[in-house]
Amino acid sequence: MKVNGKDMNRRDAEKTFRKSAVSSAPLWLDKICEVWQLGRIPYQDALDLQNRLVEARSRDAAPDRLLLLEHPHTYTLGTSGQDAHLLLSEADLERLSVQVFRIDRGGDITYHGPGQLVGYPIIQLPRAGKLRADFVGYVRKLETVLIHTLGDYGISARPIPGLTGVWVDAPAGDAKIAAIGVKINVRAVTKHGFALNINTDLSYFDGIIPCGIADKGVTSMAQLLGASVDEAEVARRLIAHFGEVFGVRVRVERPDLP
Repeated sequence: MKVNGKDMNRRDAEKTFRKSAVSSAPLWLDKICEVWQLGRIPYQDALDLQNRLVEARSRDAAPDRLLLLEHPHTYTLGTSGQDAHLLLSEADLERLSVQVFRIDRGGDITYHGPGQLVGYPIIQLPRAGKLRADFVGYVRKLETVLIHTLGDYGISARPIPGLTGVWVDAPAGDAKIAAIGVKINVRAVTKHGFALNINTDLSYFDGIIPCGIADKGVTSMAQLLGASVDEAEVARRLIAHFGEVFGVRVRVERPDLP
């Protein structure tokens, strides 16, 4: 028989076909992203962990990782955060056991707390010959992961042009169900990430102007579905969608942290 214009017997032809199939397979099939499921962690501990992992990934001394966790009651203000968007006094914060952090992600103020799935991808983005990584493209991918995860529960979510995060239609209008705020360093390594409201106590958002947007609300999966949601199952589905959207094989780990 002839293969690529050459005469070959059946065995040689099959070898050529197998070699061609392997060489044409997508390269990302060999790229691993570890997923660390860490449970509830104080915000400062998680921030310190992120900094260590970002430094290691920037030196190519560690693989890509996705950290999934939950925080105690916390408000964080990003690089464009305004003090006026924190509506609680020091006494209120102490009474509610809420900590406040100024951090180096983009965006304004947001809330983290129990019942929320927080994701911190520590991954190196491709540059494809560019001086900088595709910041907007990365955020769009995070939005897509969240939208697909919500779609598994029959929740129709979407981005809003000009705004970050993931939004749904609510009785009072647009409501944010997932916040996104990231940083990408000079080595194209990502930090911070997203927060998906699952069974979140939404009353804590009353203490801030979420993301500095006063005319839109916030919601959760539980509020939309009318019942509490299995958070472990949401995480499982999100992990699968993360692998699909980012084109990586995910490997779940449960590391013993100091």
